Amino acid sequence: MREGRTIFLASVITLLTGAFWGLYWLPVRALDARGLAGAWGTVGVTLAALVLLGPFAWRRRHEIAVTSPVALASIALGGGAFALYSIGFVYGHVALVILLWFLTPVWSTLIGRFVMGWPTPRLRLYAIALGLAGLALILGAGGGLPLPRDLGEWMTLAGGVLWSISTTGIRATSRLSPAPSAFVFSLGAALASLILAPILAPLPSVVEALPATLALTLGTGAIWWGLSLAALMWATVRLEPARVGILLMTEVVVGAISAALLAHEMLSPMELAGGLLVLGAGVLELWPVKVTNPESRP
Repeated sequence: MREGRTIFLASVITLLTGAFWGLYWLPVRALDARGLAGAWGTVGVTLAALVLLGPFAWRRRHEIAVTSPVALASIALGGGAFALYSIGFVYGHVALVILLWFLTPVWSTLIGRFVMGWPTPRLRLYAIALGLAGLALILGAGGGLPLPRDLGEWMTLAGGVLWSISTTGIRATSRLSPAPSAFVFSLGAALASLILAPILAPLPSVVEALPATLALTLGTGAIWWGLSLAALMWATVRLEPARVGILLMTEVVVGAISAALLAHEMLSPMELAGGLLVLGAGVLELWPVKVTNPESRP
């Protein structure tokens, strides 16, 4: 009974975190418009998160010291994946970036089956087929081969795969508490964005309204990368990787609606059809399956 309540609470936190991240593109693009171009906005946000999370991680430094390198690497890899996702909003359409990210249940199921050796129910095979069909429609909407059309789509697709690898590793190996997990996560994101930033855009020379920009950077780092990710780290270790990806799909709805209303970015009919297939794959992933072996993982 207690385990059921914990799973329910973790699911609610993940669901709400997804909705909150559906608005994350707003501060990212605002920072880009204020002079922190390309990945530099993500650099600022993740460094702010590290500063804010540092004292909490220091108090629990013994946890980090005794955590396995595989677990730490998995968490940091998740941060790197989120950095790619964050930067993708600067170069791609909001709704498409979010939809491509939410192919993670497909990648998580494939990784669980072929890397971890977890059984794959037939219904999840249908989900994989549906998700890949949706991917083909989204990427092929403009005609030609169904391949990413801009840097934002490439980065998001790669980030989604890395996030699936990360959540699988976190689920299998990590017992790190939320605050140090969020710190390691933000550290991975900061390192990834610092590597990409000088490649994508020159070092900012002029930043508009510096006090307001600094406040926006600190606020985004504290709220999105600090508080919400600490909560997500707590929930992630208590849920299956595929379920995490599915529950975070509230981000698709919030992101697509907010982008349509505020940025006038509308999906084409084919992109919308592909998006519905991706969401349909998520529904199939959530559908209860019969487990014949009680020791196996669905």
